[in-house]
Amino acid sequence: MADLLLDSLQRRMRTMHGLYYQAVDTMGLEHVNHFEREGVLPIAFSLFHYTNMEDACFMMITGIAPVWNDDWQTRVEMAIDDHGKHRTVDEMVHQRIGDFEAFKAYQRAVFDRTEAWLDELDPALFTKVLVPRPFPPQVASTYSARVAGPDGITVLDATECWLYQHGLRHMGEIELARGLVGLGGMTS
Repeated sequence: MADLLLDSLQRRMRTMHGLYYQAVDTMGLEHVNHFEREGVLPIAFSLFHYTNMEDACFMMITGIAPVWNDDWQTRVEMAIDDHGKHRTVDEMVHQRIGDFEAFKAYQRAVFDRTEAWLDELDPALFTKVLVPRPFPPQVASTYSARVAGPDGITVLDATECWLYQHGLRHMGEIELARGLVGLGGMTS
């Protein structure tokens, strides 16, 4: 059963990453940085937030340092050098990407690393507890805390929640926002 779960997770992550690649390949910087109105986050937020969170969560799962660093910030030129998880919409509505091609390179580096890890993952690691109960306050109110079993958040829970489900949530935002900038959705 663990091999079946791993195979499914590998395929789902590759497919989701493929949707992100399709999105960025069919948008320009004017679409990504479009300001609709106060309270509506730009596509730049969803793109960077998810990619940077996958990068950070990968470290929490594997212990391997994130790809994002000062060099990437210099290249990508994010208006706000923060994924924004603990910031308000009022702050993050100002998120913009400076160099879209550099962002795409960063996104590819993060996604390729995750997929390579999944290709080599021993399914026996799925049950390893990353965040034991009782959860700290910052974790207790999260989706992954609701999903977690009696021992806490496992590698499987984290991979499903922090990487896959979180990525789909933001892909939905991107597909909706594409309509606001005159582009269509990508799936039916």
